[in-house]
Amino acid sequence: LHIDLYISGCSDSDGVNMYGLDGEELWYADFIKGEGVVALPPFVDPLSFPGHYEQAVGNQGICKANLATFVKAYKNPEEKI
Repeated sequence: LHIDLYISGCSDSDGVNMYGLDGEELWYADFIKGEGVVALPPFVDPLSFPGHYEQAVGNQGICKANLATFVKAYKNPEEKI
């Protein structure tokens, strides 16, 4: 059995999009360089992730829009004294 992992998240200033397998990072989106990075050692058979970076960019747009909505919706009102 294998354990797959996918992480996608964002903040006001940063974002993450990563795929992993069995506790090892396989691929991540480097939003600063504008590309996807295969994070496997050189002795592993090469893998490609076509379209994953573009999908990660789209997911970040959705995440940041949702974040703005959540911040507005869940803002704690002042307590009445």
